[in-house]
Amino acid sequence: MYVIVAGGGRTGIALARFLLADGDNEVHVIENRIEILRQLHRELPTELIHEGSPVDPKVMEQAGIKKAQVIAAVTTSDEDNLVICYMARARYHIDRTIARINNPRDGWLFGPVFNVDVAVNQAEIMASLIGEEMSMGDMMALAKIRRGHYSLFEEKILSGAFAIGKSIKDLGLLDTCVIAAILRQGVVVAPRGMTIFEEGDEVLAVADIAGAHQLELLLTPPKKQA
Repeated sequence: MYVIVAGGGRTGIALARFLLADGDNEVHVIENRIEILRQLHRELPTELIHEGSPVDPKVMEQAGIKKAQVIAAVTTSDEDNLVICYMARARYHIDRTIARINNPRDGWLFGPVFNVDVAVNQAEIMASLIGEEMSMGDMMALAKIRRGHYSLFEEKILSGAFAIGKSIKDLGLLDTCVIAAILRQGVVVAPRGMTIFEEGDEVLAVADIAGAHQLELLLTPPKKQA
């Protein structure tokens, strides 16, 4: 996949390195700040770095935007990120546009009007993660999926938990909570409706917040909940 990263700050560098590590991506970064360019040249191959304004069509074309499938606008300017996404779709017919939101108050602008397919609001994501960690007790969110509506959770069943000795089908789990796997003494157990939970099981589940809260109550001893 051919990806252009517009903006070479810490977010841009981290994104470029992550995509390049996959091995199947061709990544090019656009940046015009001298101090950031010095860092970029230390982190990435020189041939992948394009010096100039990310909103300049000539620089975008130099970076190969005419053959790119994805552009990620991660500059520190919301205005620039919106312009980049708008131009990428309207002028170059880019398949996928992703934009970073720096100021949460600008979030309402990041949508179809400016050709933004995916808006990444870092402040909102951080607030959500902190809120979840404060409310989820010992249950750990391992990864976000479906743009943050669902997560992969992990919880170990301790002595006294309601779920011990009960089957998955008898727990009455919400439709938004699915048991993905059970780790039992280092062995993966494929979950079935008749699978009985045992003390010490490590449960992996895909759930939304409501489903995760319910599951935590079932897997956690009453004293631990209190």
